[in-house]
Amino acid sequence: MPPQEIKVFLFDLGNVLVDFNHRIALERISAFCDKSPADLEKFFFESSVTGAFERGEVAPEEFFRLVKEALGLRLGYDSFVSIWNEVFSLNTKNRAVYHIVNSLRQKYRTALLSNTNILHYKYLKENFPVFGVLHEQFLSFEMGLVKPQEQIYEKVIAALGVLPENIFYTDDRKELVACAGKMGLKGFVFTSAEQLIKDISSCGIKI
Repeated sequence: MPPQEIKVFLFDLGNVLVDFNHRIALERISAFCDKSPADLEKFFFESSVTGAFERGEVAPEEFFRLVKEALGLRLGYDSFVSIWNEVFSLNTKNRAVYHIVNSLRQKYRTALLSNTNILHYKYLKENFPVFGVLHEQFLSFEMGLVKPQEQIYEKVIAALGVLPENIFYTDDRKELVACAGKMGLKGFVFTSAEQLIKDISSCGIKI
């Protein structure tokens, strides 16, 4: 078998298999504290709190406690969880990717590598049929690592048991694709289902 042959298709989750809009949650949360959506965006995506949650270092209840204290949040845990989770949707693009992955899984291993937290994962698993076409899932909160840390790619490669160049990887974030490429994976920036088919075809595989 040629060393360059693709054996595994590795997908990102957000903006690939599902769509999401964090702005929805930020605007809803801002109604229960004295922070603007812009302030909340900075807090959630630039502070260490969310990163620790995505690495599985804090439990959901502890995450909520830290958020509530930092923001002066006037909101209970269950209400917060609902707002936190209700940012996902499926669009035509996501559905097309789903069908592509479903087609690939007949002949190839299909896997997921996602920076996510346990609340989002459980919500998606209960409400979106995206995981059924995947043979394996690599989740940041279970691995204790997040992209673009090199160790997360190393662990995935080791777990898959193939050479890095045997892995096709697509992600909507250019910097994460670039890091995967440095680790030897065949990385492609996801923009559309049509481009994904072209990228797969460039590896000698027809959908």
